Amino acid sequence: MDMDKHLLIALLAVALSACASSAPAHRTAALPVSTIDTSAMASTRPAHDPRLHASAPATPPIASPVVVALDAATLAALPRQSITATAHDTTLHCDGIALPTLLRASAAMPTAPLRGAQLTRYVQVEGRDGYRVLFALAELDPTLGNRRVFLSDRCDGKPLANNDGPLRLIVPDDVRPTRWLRQVEAITVIVAP
Repeated sequence: MDMDKHLLIALLAVALSACASSAPAHRTAALPVSTIDTSAMASTRPAHDPRLHASAPATPPIASPVVVALDAATLAALPRQSITATAHDTTLHCDGIALPTLLRASAAMPTAPLRGAQLTRYVQVEGRDGYRVLFALAELDPTLGNRRVFLSDRCDGKPLANNDGPLRLIVPDDVRPTRWLRQVEAITVIVAP
């Protein structure tokens, strides 16, 4: 509580200082910040402000986290797409599964357009070395962001080499390939706190 009070006092001091410096000369000087009693404001502020959330909680609650299956049987059952993309001046010809297709097959993403509390979910993809990348679930929804993201296991007609695979993310529309995660080990869909 004391930290909040000090922060509020500091913010008020900056605001009053800005007002005083831009005020016409005939105005009186602002009161010193130390004379402002913030205890009443702090005690009336709710501990949890629902206005800070983008949407109301889902009813029933959305499961979180949802771990996406990456086993060979799950991947083999899904439709594959050809992908041509360039990273670091090298053009890759790969094939794989669209990430939204995989998420829907794992019940981690609904088939209907996202709305409401679904918009607070994100996808975390983790590599063998602990490197992680994130995507907002809305970024992948075809009716919203429509970002093309693929989970690939083959390039140039061959399985990926160990330093890239066995699974790799390919994000053709990203300006830089920093989310082209190699050695994918886990995909999890999480509701943002």
